[in-house]
Amino acid sequence: MSGSSSVAAPSPRKSCHRENTPGHAHALTFSCFHRQAFLTRERTCRWFVDALAATRDKHGFDLWAFVIMPEHVHVLIRPLRDVYSISAILASLKLRVSRRAERYVRECAPRFLDQMTDVQPNGQRCVRFWQRGGGYDRNLSSLRYVWEMIDYIHGNPLRRGLCAHPADWLWSSARYYEDRAAGPLRLDLDSLPPDPRPPLRL
Repeated sequence: MSGSSSVAAPSPRKSCHRENTPGHAHALTFSCFHRQAFLTRERTCRWFVDALAATRDKHGFDLWAFVIMPEHVHVLIRPLRDVYSISAILASLKLRVSRRAERYVRECAPRFLDQMTDVQPNGQRCVRFWQRGGGYDRNLSSLRYVWEMIDYIHGNPLRRGLCAHPADWLWSSARYYEDRAAGPLRLDLDSLPPDPRPPLRL
């Protein structure tokens, strides 16, 4: 991973093309079905954290940052294997959450199924927790941009007015950066190179 290469601004158009390049980090973003706020309850956030931990164990990647927002998530990972598939990682992560959510709703809140039901143009119906498609995936080869992405991810709740400081948001990795005994999920910060950016001068 380079410490100086620049990264082009993301295209506003969605693309299904993914580049599984060894050594690159990946910034992943995906939303709940119809951008509904499915991730406001502690139980659903815990489902996602559990799924993220299990997917890391299964697919082998370093987890450098994440945030769970009410209707979408951001995750920053670096796959450890020479051959990997971001599509497979995403599918594994999202499926774990979807199965738990559907099982819970069917057993405990069946009327909520209407909000999760996707009616296809051909009339076929299915239950969804996540929006159709693969979401957004950006390769990061610049160490500087990796750290900018970490700041961006941790700043999401602050920009939305959900907290006064990034580490105040429980469902984020921000507090782990301040105290490695805190936060809902262990990160792999030992593999994250130091921030190459000069410190801010007040």
